[in-house]
Amino acid sequence: MENEKISVIIPVYNEEKNLERLFERIVPVMDGLERDYEIVLVDDGSTDRSLEILLMHTEKRIKVIELTKNYGQHAAVFAGFENSKGDIIITMDADLQNPPEEIPRLIEVMDEGNYEVVGTVRKARKDPIFRKIPSKIVNAATRRITGVHLNDWGCMLRAYRRQVVEHMVQTREHSTFIPALATAFTKDITEIEVAHEERFAGETKYSLTKLISLHFDLVTSFSDFPLKFMLYMGFCLAFLGIAFGITLTVARLSFGAAWAAEGVFTLFAALFFFIGAQFLALGVMGEYVGRIYREVRKRPPYTIRRTY
Repeated sequence: MENEKISVIIPVYNEEKNLERLFERIVPVMDGLERDYEIVLVDDGSTDRSLEILLMHTEKRIKVIELTKNYGQHAAVFAGFENSKGDIIITMDADLQNPPEEIPRLIEVMDEGNYEVVGTVRKARKDPIFRKIPSKIVNAATRRITGVHLNDWGCMLRAYRRQVVEHMVQTREHSTFIPALATAFTKDITEIEVAHEERFAGETKYSLTKLISLHFDLVTSFSDFPLKFMLYMGFCLAFLGIAFGITLTVARLSFGAAWAAEGVFTLFAALFFFIGAQFLALGVMGEYVGRIYREVRKRPPYTIRRTY
């Protein structure tokens, strides 16, 4: 609808080398839409000149939100959600791997199909292999957990309608995966191909460790499968333990004590296996308990120092 306001939310963390180029590209794109719009940039505790550069560009349609420290990309996006006014909300990264020129296509598809969420697939993705492989794993896991068949859950360039964003904000979850969370509040979802570019400057903020953490957020926030897996594994280990005990007894009676170095090596192998399984189970349960603890404390997922 041409009278709908557009909000573009961009989390920013140490992107001083990209911001001038970002403004040069995104402002003409938004002006060309001939719609009311706002650009909400959330400074996620940057330690470089990012905030200083952002403040040089504040005006009527550009809002800068300064968080008190670095809370992470998803918390920054939620801060943008809560402080945006648009009927259609676009999220994108500040590193220009998501071309701002693709924004009109998202809005066009949302209008034509009356969709509530429009995702994107990065065409000819310009990322190193260490990011592509974990991304494929996350995509497969997300499809299985949500039951929604989208090909690229990791692309930040997405469009949401206001009612979906309001539902997500009301959850107040600390550790979550926004694209998957959106599927809990709508079934009108589609996906389009978009261009993908090399990072304009600087280095990616998503290390392999953070990608693994994101995957764990996805699994533990939307599924109790790890707990069920521990239960099933416990049954299997109990069965294997009984079978192993019977085998040792039969072997001892048949071949004598010397058949396996008096059974020492076998004992150690079994001991390490069961101890490892117990620590794995405790680790998974501990992660769930830790997340419950963070939720029941009711601490805010982020705090805003100032809005410009």
